[in-house]
This record gives sequence, structure tokens and C-alpha cells, in this order.
Amino acid sequence: MSTRTPAGQPSVLGSKDRVKTAIAAAFGTSVENYDFIAYGTASALYFGAVFFPDSDRFVGTLLSFATLAVGFVMRPLGGAVGGYFADKFGRKPVLVAAMIVMGAATFLIGTLPTYEQVGVLAPILLTVIRMVQGLAFGAEWGGAITMAYEHAPWHRRGMFAAIPQSGNPLGIALASGVFAWSSTLEGSWQWRTPFLVSAVLVIAALIVRSRLSESPEFQEARAEGKTEKNPFLATLSGDWRGILRVIALRVVESFAYYSTATYLLSYITDHHPDLRPVALGAITVASVLAIGVTFLAGALTDRIGRRPIYIAGCTAAILFAFPMYLLTNSAQPALVVTVFIIGIGLIHASLTGTQGSLLTEQFRTATRTSGASLGYQVAAAIGGFAPLLAAVLVGAFGWPGAALLYLGAAVIGLVGILVTKETWGRAERERVRGLVAEELGAAPTPASPVA
Repeated sequence: MSTRTPAGQPSVLGSKDRVKTAIAAAFGTSVENYDFIAYGTASALYFGAVFFPDSDRFVGTLLSFATLAVGFVMRPLGGAVGGYFADKFGRKPVLVAAMIVMGAATFLIGTLPTYEQVGVLAPILLTVIRMVQGLAFGAEWGGAITMAYEHAPWHRRGMFAAIPQSGNPLGIALASGVFAWSSTLEGSWQWRTPFLVSAVLVIAALIVRSRLSESPEFQEARAEGKTEKNPFLATLSGDWRGILRVIALRVVESFAYYSTATYLLSYITDHHPDLRPVALGAITVASVLAIGVTFLAGALTDRIGRRPIYIAGCTAAILFAFPMYLLTNSAQPALVVTVFIIGIGLIHASLTGTQGSLLTEQFRTATRTSGASLGYQVAAAIGGFAPLLAAVLVGAFGWPGAALLYLGAAVIGLVGILVTKETWGRAERERVRGLVAEELGAAPTPASPVA
């Protein structure tokens, strides 16, 4: 009996645009992360003095990280709005709109007047624009991951969903590299230039994303009348357990990154200022490494399941919490580089590479973007306070306070994955492999399942 996929239904081999969609999602995600991470880097290095110059160094850093956290607070709202529209009207329009808003906000930061020029108006403007950034970034992630996942071959969804996740470290690498270069410039151009450069990246990403086709699974659900009238309320009422699981799983990854790339960079700048260029370079190198590790982690989940990789990443984070600061306090450049490579290039990357499929699979098609986005961004809002909390704890207890914060987030993540059911176990893998083999056998011209 033929098992060819019925007309109008998604093929188990994925859509013809599967590769283009995944790459476009990654490109856009890298630009979004460039914009968002640029703010975090500037907060650690410049904004304390530029926008809060009347405060001492410690208080200025706290205020700078507070404005950083404001953007994270807005991300759940952005995730809720973006998820609602993506599940109700389609994934593609949300991706394009989020990119436009994010790009405009980031460019405006590069044009802001300083506290010295306009007084208290400067930090107010900075905070407002940061809120807009948070809204746009919150709306973007769910649509990008869902598009890549729903266009992908069923037996390669871990790998394809990891491709846009690889855009995260790519954006981080770009932001860190541009900041390393701009640090050689004069005056305010050191922090303005990275924000102004983002305009070029945004235009390129918009061109690529505007040419994507809509998700085949969403099109099928809409054609069959299976979309929700109010995806947001349906998610809260029917999928709230999935949202809680996503929050627990995401907290460890969010803290792992911002405790390392943002707070640790500030910590090094304060305690070992001569190592700041080394730290910036290390973040860039670690982020480049993370691109490959993220992709490999996602591909590996297709072979052995999602849970083993995530359990390993959380366990590694627990073991790394105190050595991270012990190595940093040695003030040895090679050891500082090692810290960032392990923290960002290995631990963080293994978690992000798994998240694309793991978090998406907690929800059905009709509420997938809403559920994954809301849980993801609520956890991001919590993680956004990691640099601020770490600075407070270090002020009270020294570096062990920051290490304990990192450790606590890792424990939450480990508990979260241990209570989460495997979404891609042996039975699912064997069933889908059978469907793939049947469709390939029925097709007159077999298509590559991974191309």
C-alpha cells in the first residue's frame, strides 16, 4: 500500500524550503542576538560611566545592569504577543516585524545623547529603547525556531532546529568582535559604532526573511480549522505544565550565558582591567566554537534523544560554578580564555543546541509558538537579572556569591530535565524512520532527507 504523504499535508521529509528556512532563521536570529548582546556588552564596559556618571563605579555598574534587566522584563510580553500572532496568523509575519522593530531600536541606541549632554533624560531614553528591544527580541525567537522545526524532515528536527540556535553564538561573536575592534576608536565611538553597524545587518536579514514560505504545519492546521481562536489563553489553560517545564529548562541556559559573558566580563574589568581585551577576545573565540557545538548538539539529539544532552549540560554547569571563578582569579590569560571557552563554547552551546527541538516539542502545533515563546522568555526575564544579582552577591560575599548563583540555576535546570519526559525516544525515532523509508519508497524521485 502506498504511503505517499497526502496532498496538502506536510511531508515527513520536510518542505522543499527546509534548508533555506533554517539558514534564514539562523541569519535573523544572529542579528537579533547581535543587537541584544551588544547592549549587554556595552552595559558591562561603558554605560555605567556614560549614562550614570554621578555614581561611583559600583553603583554605576548596578544601574547599568538594571537597565539591561529591564529589557528582559519586557521579553515575556513580547513572547506572548509574538506567539499569539504567530499561532493565529502565521510565523513569517512575526519574524519580519520583530526584525524591523529590533533593528530600529538598536540603531537609536547608537545615536543617544549622554548624561553629560542632556542629564537624566539620557538614562530615561536608554531605558525606553531597551524596553522596545525586549519586546522585539521576545517576539522573535519562537517564530524562528518554529519555522525551522516545522519545515524540517521529521527525523532531523533536532538538527534543523539547532541551526537558528547556532545564530545565537554567531550574533554573540559578531557583537564581541565589533566591540573588540571599536575599543580601538576614540571617545564615544567605542560604544556607538557597534549599535550603528547593526543597521546593515538588519537590512540584509530582512531581505532574506521576506522571501521565506510559511510553515507547512501551520498552513495545514489553518486549512483544517485547527488553529486556536485565542492561542495565548489556550496555552495558559491547556499547556501550563509545558510552560513551567520550559521555564525550568531555560533558566540554566540563560544564567549560564549572562553570568559568564556579561557579569564575568564586568568582574574581570573591575579586578583585572588589563585582561579586558583578553576577555573580549575569548568571548569571540568561544562564540565561534559554540556555533559548531550548538549544531552538533542538535544533530546528536536526533540520534540519542533530547534528554541525555541536556542532562550532561546541566551537570557540567554544576561542576563548573566554582572553578570558573577560581580560574579567573588566577589572572592568567590562558586560564581566562579557558573559562569562556568552557562556559560559552561548550556548556552554554550544548544547552542551546538541544533547546530548539526539546522546548518546541512540549506543545502541539496550534499553541507551539505561544507556549515555547512564553516559557522561554519568562525564563529569559529571570536570567536577565543574573548580572545584577551576581554584582550584588559579590558585593556582599565576594566571588563565591556569584558562583553560588550560577550553581543554583544549574540545579534548577537539572531538576527540570529530570522531570521532563523524553520527546524523541527510541520508539519515536523508529516510527519516524519507518515513515521516512515508506515515503522515500513511494516517491518517484527520492529526495534527500537532510538536504
